Amino acid sequence: MSQTATMATKSPNPVSAAGSPADTKVDTGIQTGAQTAAMLDKVRAALQAGNLPEAERHSRAAVEAAPDDHEALFMLAAVQRYARRPVEALATATRLVELAPGYGRAHQERAHCLRMLGRAEDARAAYRSAVDHNVGLLASWQALAVLERAAGRAEAAVMAERQAAYLQSLPDPLQAVVRLIQENRLGKAEQQCRAFLQQNGHHTEGMRLLAEIGVKFNAFDDAEFLLESAIVLEPENVNAHFDYVNVLNKRQKHAAARDQARALVDKAPDNAQFELLYANQALAIGDFDEAVAIYERHLTTMPGNPTLHLSIGHAQKTVGKQADAIAAYRRAYGVRADFGDAYWSLANLKTYRFEASEIDQMRVCEAAPSTALADRYHLCFALGKALEDRADYAESFAYYERGNRLKRDELGYDWRRITAEMERQKAHCDADLFARFAGSGAAAPDPIFILGLPRAGSTLLEQILSSHSQVEGTLELPNILALSHRIDGRRRVGEEANYPANLRELTPEDFTRFGEAYIADTRIHRKRGTPFFIDKMPNNFRHIGLIHLILPNARIIDARRGAMGCCFSGFKQLFAEGQEFTYGLEEVGHYYHDYVGLMDHWDRVLPGKVLRVQYEDVVSDLETQVRRILDFCGLGFEPGCLAFHKTERAVRTASSEQVRQPIYRSGVDQWEHFSRWLDPLRTALGPDLAA
Repeated sequence: MSQTATMATKSPNPVSAAGSPADTKVDTGIQTGAQTAAMLDKVRAALQAGNLPEAERHSRAAVEAAPDDHEALFMLAAVQRYARRPVEALATATRLVELAPGYGRAHQERAHCLRMLGRAEDARAAYRSAVDHNVGLLASWQALAVLERAAGRAEAAVMAERQAAYLQSLPDPLQAVVRLIQENRLGKAEQQCRAFLQQNGHHTEGMRLLAEIGVKFNAFDDAEFLLESAIVLEPENVNAHFDYVNVLNKRQKHAAARDQARALVDKAPDNAQFELLYANQALAIGDFDEAVAIYERHLTTMPGNPTLHLSIGHAQKTVGKQADAIAAYRRAYGVRADFGDAYWSLANLKTYRFEASEIDQMRVCEAAPSTALADRYHLCFALGKALEDRADYAESFAYYERGNRLKRDELGYDWRRITAEMERQKAHCDADLFARFAGSGAAAPDPIFILGLPRAGSTLLEQILSSHSQVEGTLELPNILALSHRIDGRRRVGEEANYPANLRELTPEDFTRFGEAYIADTRIHRKRGTPFFIDKMPNNFRHIGLIHLILPNARIIDARRGAMGCCFSGFKQLFAEGQEFTYGLEEVGHYYHDYVGLMDHWDRVLPGKVLRVQYEDVVSDLETQVRRILDFCGLGFEPGCLAFHKTERAVRTASSEQVRQPIYRSGVDQWEHFSRWLDPLRTALGPDLAA
């Protein structure tokens, strides 16, 4: 995925999602058995009646019936704490944290116990972990404000106070919506947020939350409309305006995002965060010098801001100034030793080799209880790469596994949902559908789609094709994904998706209009005026049927890599966003298996539509594969495509440094060093793919 500057990409509101009901009304989002749920209802009733012995009796019964049930353990810990037995409560809460490290309320309960025991610094660290996992925990922010101020950390205390104040300002129904967002229960969050807006009219905070849900669903057009409307209703709402800029950026409307960021700066000229947001948008449209100048100007007043140094490093990396990028990343961790993103950014260059002192520092920071969740998993992935480069494969894998587990717990990804989505594509996008709409769609042959799985060589293929005089590389464009969500439309929680079944209900004119809109909306990325351009969004393989219907003359290339190498390479990668399926061997194995099955389906119903290019073949015989690709695209051979590493262009993906070198052979079989730990991956793939 693309990696751009990260400074000031979050809402200036203290939190973008907030709130939760009382501790005794927890909703973990975990499926609880009917019997256990009935027992927990009795616990709540007893607590409301002030009957602690009865509450404890029922909570213990619930834990005995379901020893690993998260909600049952949470309720038992809370009851023990209410009964003034913090040592027992701490033991229960610690067990819950071990079972569910991504569950913010477990960390909060543990923090409450530590505070009761007088362990203020340990409590502060635990509260910090709680809000790292769930920014909507009001009690944690309130406690942090007190503890930070008592420790003399005034700036941290002020931030916590602002977070708490914002949470308290939200109506209770919106606090419930935020809780659902934090638990990744987005369908129910959308349902409740819409219900609130129906009862309360144009409530701008409700609209902002609904827009946030839309972004998580990749429904960027809906989010854009909501935020644009919020700004019209409340022109001085800088928070809505800030979110609006970020949504425009996600929609790849970079010129509009830059203009709106400038308008936001004009509203508050002294707000550094808004100016840095503008710098991010300048960077997105290729104004690297302007962006870096803004970052460096703010460094004179904020030299201790590590994210500024990181943003400069990302800008330098994108344009190929590796030495400058390395220096900036090192300055970032020099400012804050546990700034995990700085170390990962170095590791993500793929060609950087850590010094022994850097590895030692990363180990210390990763092990420190005070290290924030995001910093911790960034450090884990960086340590995995550093130790792999030193051939310490056992410890390297241990860090990769830990980083993936932390990230997986944070995301709550379920591979079964994606499997069902791909099965729907196979069920509904059949030969009859394509025969029915033959001749539909926009005639433009401009797009070349390079798709597949991440870390499968797509950036290499893009660099090769972009070295041709008739082709321009752009970005991983979200337009097809956004269109699929728009066609899916509105539905109730739990209802099966409308798309792709409802493609049959559309008209040839609809498909033509969608194709023409795609060509128009992506034109902003075409700077060189070439006849062809590349859309390198990997996940577009799930929508090849839709692509064919709206752009029947587009070329589609499947960048494929051997299963074990591709999956393990994805497992080692910490993505800037998305690609949730990579954070587990079982998860990525199932995804690859489903991907191959879906690509086989496209080959059956659209024979000859997709050119499959095997990464290993490109590595072993570059010229043959380059000629094959150019022939498929209807392009004449140009020697520059063989010297792709000399092509100067901005590259924003994890392979940015590798494609600036001659063909990269050393990564083909790296997974074999880790073979002894990869049985879960082999099982998920099945024997044929694993072989």
